[in-house]
Order: sequence, then C-alpha cells, then structure tokens
Amino acid sequence: MLHIKPILSSLMRSKSGPVLLLLQIVLSVAIVANASFIIHERLTMMQRDSGLLEEQILTFNVYNFDPAIDNVLQNEVDQQILRSLPNVIEASSTNMVPLSGSGWMDRYVDSADENTAESMPGFALYLGNEHLLNVMGSKLVDGRNFRPEEINTQLDQSGMLAIVSKPLAEAFWGDESPVGKTMYQGKQTIEIIGVVDKLQGAWVNHENFEYSVIQNIDFGGGFKNKTYMVRALPEHIPALEEVIIKAFHAENPNRVIDGFSSLSETKKGAYNNHRLMATLLSMMVILLLLITALGLTGMVMFNIQRRTKQIGTRRALGAKKRDIVNYFMVENYLICIAGGLIGAMLALQLGQQLMSLYNLPMLPVTYPIAAVIGLLLVTTLAVMLPALKAAKISPAMATRSV
Repeated sequence: MLHIKPILSSLMRSKSGPVLLLLQIVLSVAIVANASFIIHERLTMMQRDSGLLEEQILTFNVYNFDPAIDNVLQNEVDQQILRSLPNVIEASSTNMVPLSGSGWMDRYVDSADENTAESMPGFALYLGNEHLLNVMGSKLVDGRNFRPEEINTQLDQSGMLAIVSKPLAEAFWGDESPVGKTMYQGKQTIEIIGVVDKLQGAWVNHENFEYSVIQNIDFGGGFKNKTYMVRALPEHIPALEEVIIKAFHAENPNRVIDGFSSLSETKKGAYNNHRLMATLLSMMVILLLLITALGLTGMVMFNIQRRTKQIGTRRALGAKKRDIVNYFMVENYLICIAGGLIGAMLALQLGQQLMSLYNLPMLPVTYPIAAVIGLLLVTTLAVMLPALKAAKISPAMATRSV
C-alpha cells in the first residue's frame, strides 16, 4: 500500500518547501520542453542535405584593376586555367555562393499577360555555364544540362534557359514535369530544360531555402569582379589556394585573388548562430534538471533530519527498509507528477507564444511528455540515495531523546 494520504498530510504540514519545489518543477518542464524542441529544430536545420558536394567545392573571388580588360575573354581564359590545374576536377564562374548568406533572388511568372500571370515562389537565382552543375555535384532528375553553345554572357540576351530545383518544381507545378515550360521574367522568356534533385540557396533561415534556379549565363563575363567555384577532392583543397593565385597572377598580375573558402567552411559559418543556440539551450536544460534534482535531494535530506525519530518509530513498529524508501519515492512522484502536469500545460502555452512571435512550428505534445518522463527519471536517481540513507535509520532512534 502506498499510504498516499499520510504523505499528503505530511506535505501539507510544511507547505513552503514542497510548494517552492513544485514551482521549480513547473518552470523546469515548461522550459525544458520548449528548449528541447528548439534544439531539435536547429539540429534538423543543420543536417539538411544541401544537394552539393560541400567537401569538394572551393570558392574564391577575383578583383581586376586593368581598365582595358576584356571581361568575356578574361573569364574564358581564367576558367581554362582553373580546369587545367592539377587535381582540379571542374570549375565554373558563378554569381553567388550557396549557403553564404549573400546572393540573388528572383521569381518567374507563367504568362506574359500581367492580369492573368501566376507568380512562382521566390527562389535563389544562380547564373552559370554548362560546367556549374558538375562543379556543384547536383543530380539531374529530369531534362538536361545546358550545352556550350547555349551559354549567354549578359542578362538581357535572348535564348534564356533555366534548370530548377525539384522542391521548387513541386511547389509550383505539383507532379507535372516543368521541362519544356516557358516562363517569363519581365518581357524575357525562359524555357525550363531541367530539374535537379536538390540545390539550396544562400540564406539558411529563408522559408524558400530549397527553391533554386540556374540560368544559362556565364556571369564571370559580365563584370570585372568575379566569383569562381572549383571542384577537387577534399585532400587537394588546402593546396589549391596557392596554386590558383600563382597561376592567375602569371597570366595577369593586375588583380587581387582572395576570399578562398571551402563550401563546408561556408556552411559551418552559416549555421554558427544555430549551433551556438543549440549549445546554450542544451547547457540550460542540463542545468535546470540538475538544479531540480538537487532541490529534491535537499528537501529529502532535510525531511530525514527532521523526521529521524519518526522514521525510527516506523521501523520499530515493523516498517521494512523498502517501506521507508517507498515513502520518499512516492512523495517525490506526487510532487513531480503535479508539477509535471501543470508544467506541461504551461509548456504548450509558451509554445504557442513562441510560434506567434518567432515563427516557430507548434510545439508537439510529445515534448512536454518527454520532459515530465525525463524529470521523473532524474528525480528518482536524486531521491534514491537519501531515501536509502533514511532506510538505514535504526529502530532504536525512536527511544532516544531529542
């Protein structure tokens, strides 16, 4: 028999300690549930598949200072230099670096008539030639890649083609293949010729992060300042910076080459804030559980000292050691379950506030439940040691004067 009634009577005789502990448990459950959910959300974001060979991609910038430079010719020469270098698998110019937090966004419409045209969701707009897909390692799942003769060097040229990411295609066309569709960008027509499985944009927090498009424009030919992406095996990436700078300066010394970064480093930097938040919240969850466990341990230890003669009397009247242990464990569970139920309701309410203020998903009910279960496990361990100590009190303590 658990003898809950005498336990409740004992708790009610000294309310301050149990009430403070109850409040602590309520707050712990509410905070731990929401913090755990946010940690899970951040870790899930960081583990998203980018659709890119992150460990094999090196990016860098070139700043030209020669006023007489032919941008188109220089871009062609530079890409030929890159592809001829030892250990370089592929190279291409680009207008933006994935996961970098900086880039281009655009949207197409499906009709030239402004009154009837339906707009696509906003997407990251990559500009590149027929080599860009191979540099990225992106997998075509429908249609084809650009051909060399289809590559433009200016934004306003005719014959615009596009390759879209699968999530973008599904968001706008559903199960229908977009290959062969004609879209519009102002008065310019763009034909969709391919679909890649995955291709993330530049902004890891953007709601349209998975929506991307590649247009057939060799962007390095349009401006003096250029960005290049190079693909090589991970073990060759560190040595490429010096090799590329030497090769480019040998061809044209009137420029600066810098900003070297592997895409894996860029991705790591993009998620720094999320990683820091997950770390801090994890530390807070551990600290809260530890404080709650210490609070319960302290209360039990205090009760043992206060009830030493009472425990001795119970032992003298035939109570076994396990009865004494059960008494304190039941007392712990009563406080934890009461605090856990109130804390779970508070957690759901707090989750609704976070959802409205910070655009977070709704807190699943499994998180408050898991928080309560976790708290019960932690407090069981915290109470067990002092309860076992109480069970060792001799029946002779009942006859001692205090």
